[in-house]
Amino acid sequence: QRGAEGVILGCTEIPLLVKQEYTKIPLFDTTTLLAEAAVREALREEHLIKL
Repeated sequence: QRGAEGVILGCTEIPLLVKQEYTKIPLFDTTTLLAEAAVREALREEHLIKL
């Protein structure tokens, strides 16, 4: 109602309580986002060549 485009779930426990199906506002789980970014970075071709 006040113009929020999403909610950042910035604590590791919050996503255990707040689920996307409970709200229409997009939720951003920072733990998941960080893990996905770390995997993407680790699997980049430049990193694989060094192995």
